[in-house]
Amino acid sequence: MWQLFVLLNILPFVHPLYFHIAETERKCFIEEIPDQTMVTGNYKVQLYDPRTNGFAPSSPEIGMHVEVRDPDDKIMLSKVYSNEGRFQFTSHNPGEHVICLYSNSSKWFSGTQLRVHLDIQVGEHAIDYADVAQKEKLTELQLRVRQLLDQVEQITKEQNYQRYREERFRQTSESTNQRVLWWALAQTVILLAMGTWQMRHLKSFFEAKKLV
Repeated sequence: MWQLFVLLNILPFVHPLYFHIAETERKCFIEEIPDQTMVTGNYKVQLYDPRTNGFAPSSPEIGMHVEVRDPDDKIMLSKVYSNEGRFQFTSHNPGEHVICLYSNSSKWFSGTQLRVHLDIQVGEHAIDYADVAQKEKLTELQLRVRQLLDQVEQITKEQNYQRYREERFRQTSESTNQRVLWWALAQTVILLAMGTWQMRHLKSFFEAKKLV
């Protein structure tokens, strides 16, 4: 339990990442997500400026294509956004979801580099509680209770997902063990058949040579 407590306290302090891509490059991330879980991604794209040897603070001429595929490799989201914004989706099946980002244009000069800032929030971390409090007119205490309920719900989803993974792993292990058993039986049958055939062949050879 203490590991879970530490994890819940560390997650809010995780900083978003950034990465560099070329104008035609595609960058994908894999997120293990429970079912019925909201995911929000905040991003910002910056274009490399050779004059300043840095990245421009704002690059409105750039668009970013976001594509999300579920564990069954079905497209959940495929949309072109501006150079800065947010994308959001809700998982329907538990498992690995693939999130891919790439620029929507290749008209720039060859070798142009982009810096993409990306912050992916899953579960209750994807909820804007300030907006919820304003829309539902919640007091500070009501909002805190709402956050705690959402955290408990997310923990339950995570536990269900871990049970789902354990079940999948058990099924894979049982399937592998069964295949190994059948392969061993098949090898035994083949060896017995070859041994029987060799004995009969030797017997026929000895009889033909009148050695027996």
